[in-house]
Amino acid sequence: MVRRVGVIGLGVMGTAMSGHLLDAGYEVHGYDIDPERVAMLDTRGGVGRRSTVEVAADSDLVLFSLASVEALEDATAGVIAGAHDGLIAAEMGVLPIEAKQRSHDRLAEVGVELMDVPVSGTGLQAADATLVVMASGSDEAFERTKDVFAVIGRATYHLGPFPNGSVMKFIANLLVAIHNVSSAEAHLLGIAAGMDANVVQQVIADGVGSSRMFEIRGPMMAADTYEPPSARLDIIKKDAGIIQAFARSVGAPTPLLDTAVPIYHEASAAGLGHLDAAAVCRHLEQTAGLHRQ
Repeated sequence: MVRRVGVIGLGVMGTAMSGHLLDAGYEVHGYDIDPERVAMLDTRGGVGRRSTVEVAADSDLVLFSLASVEALEDATAGVIAGAHDGLIAAEMGVLPIEAKQRSHDRLAEVGVELMDVPVSGTGLQAADATLVVMASGSDEAFERTKDVFAVIGRATYHLGPFPNGSVMKFIANLLVAIHNVSSAEAHLLGIAAGMDANVVQQVIADGVGSSRMFEIRGPMMAADTYEPPSARLDIIKKDAGIIQAFARSVGAPTPLLDTAVPIYHEASAAGLGHLDAAAVCRHLEQTAGLHRQ
């Protein structure tokens, strides 16, 4: 039974998950390269650790909430050093499957199963525990960890063996990337025609042309306010590139994604990468030379 959960990576997602786990009575050990985030976990009632090795040594399950392959490799090395009988790890980010597979194989050598468990949702959904958890791994590992996943999300799906979680996440984020741009394009049309963006948001969100992205990011576009970000534009740009590469590797054409990706790159180059991904709307407005009334 999992009672001690380690979290490596205490950013927006990792911090939110840690808080929910603490509220549910789990013992939470955490590490981040930013000492202030570790200190915040201590303040919240968790146990801040000085290394990934310490997190692994004192956990039954270690969650990786990481943004890069390099961070995953470092975390993997730490878990290997802190490995013990019964330890399970779960990688929850959007990274190339090849990188996750390398970590899976390395951890298997010391008896640790690495599950592939991405989540669907932004920082807003992480904050209110309404993420959708896309778990993949052995049946045994899922049975041991499913109660933990139930705390951080509103729904959990066991999708079979590693790395099916990533495949499903790629499908989900393909739609996120496309729908975010389409939402911006819809608002752009309204702005160009002199419509009130707030009225456009209300009416379209209530109709059949809406989407979850329009409902989540459309209000930011209507207000032209993109901070604090629920998911940074640069993160969506990174994820979209990974999805494109995977789609090519399996022979799946992605004409709409291929059209959307350059818009993210242009917006990032224009200095909007640190803002919420909804800021593609501002980029399109600026590119078109449009001014709101």
